[in-house]
Amino acid sequence: MLRNLAANLITHERIETTDAKAKELRRVAERLITKARRIGKTAYTPQTDLSEQEKAKRLHVSRLIGSFIPRFGVKTDGTKIDLVEKVLIDLSKRFAERPGGYTRIIKLGNRRGDNAPLSVIEFVDAAAPVDKQKVAAPVEEPAEEPAAAAAG
Repeated sequence: MLRNLAANLITHERIETTDAKAKELRRVAERLITKARRIGKTAYTPQTDLSEQEKAKRLHVSRLIGSFIPRFGVKTDGTKIDLVEKVLIDLSKRFAERPGGYTRIIKLGNRRGDNAPLSVIEFVDAAAPVDKQKVAAPVEEPAEEPAAAAAG
């Protein structure tokens, strides 16, 4: 369960779950990012620019991360994303200067059916959530032709 929650957090960068699951997920997710951060710039340097020793370190860390989370995830728009590479390249680079505390838990209230306390867990620098109902696609109005062109 924690593996799938961690994979979903990495894929979507924000998920809604119960408080207890969010608190345990925080431990797991932060350890994965810390593993990628510990090898420094080797994590996000292109493979061709690395020495043999750095390639071995990167391979080891990618296998450690890959042993815990699935290799691929699917975003809501249907695109496939490599989760191990996202942790190594994107997240380790994003949190390179941060000493820890990569996630935040925001309490939402209780779930309707069973009154379980709900929370949102997200990365601290994640983009603000977009409300799909408020941000509807603007309707384009047809361009009006100039009156002189219509008369002539």
